[in-house]
Amino acid sequence: MGSTLTLVVYLPSTRHLLRAKDLIDARYREPLDIQTLARVAHLSSAHFSREFRRTFGETPHQYLLTRRLERATALLRNTDHSVADICLEVGLTSVGSFTTSFRRVYGVTPTAYRRAHPPAAARARVPTCVLQAYARPQSRSFREDSRTARG
Repeated sequence: MGSTLTLVVYLPSTRHLLRAKDLIDARYREPLDIQTLARVAHLSSAHFSREFRRTFGETPHQYLLTRRLERATALLRNTDHSVADICLEVGLTSVGSFTTSFRRVYGVTPTAYRRAHPPAAARARVPTCVLQAYARPQSRSFREDSRTARG
C-alpha cells in the first residue's frame, strides 16, 4: 500500500564517540572490547580507536582502565572489601595486573592506598534525620511546646 520511509540521521563522529564513552562509564564492570565500543559508535574498530584517542587524548582501553581504577579507589576508601574482591567488582580479572596498574597510576599499591585512608567504619555516615533529632534543642522553651491541647 505505502512505501517505507527510512530516516537517516547524521551525527558527527564526536557524538558517536560520546556514546561509546558513556557506555564505558555506565558498564565499566563488564568486559568491554573494542569491537563492542566501535559498534556503539557506528565506526570500524581501527577508526574508532584512532578517533577516540584523537578526541579524548587516551585510548579506549586506557579510559576504561582509568574508570575502573577510580572506582577501585572509592571502594578502597569506603568499604572493607578485600583487594581481590574490589579487583573483581570493578571488572578486572587479575589481582596482579590490578596491583601493577594501580601502582603505576597512584604510586602505591591498593593495600598501601587503603592504609593511608581511615577505615570505612571510622567514617560511618549518620543519616540526616538522626543528626537533626540529636541536634534538636532539649529545653522546652518554645511557645508551641508549652501550649496544652485544646479539645
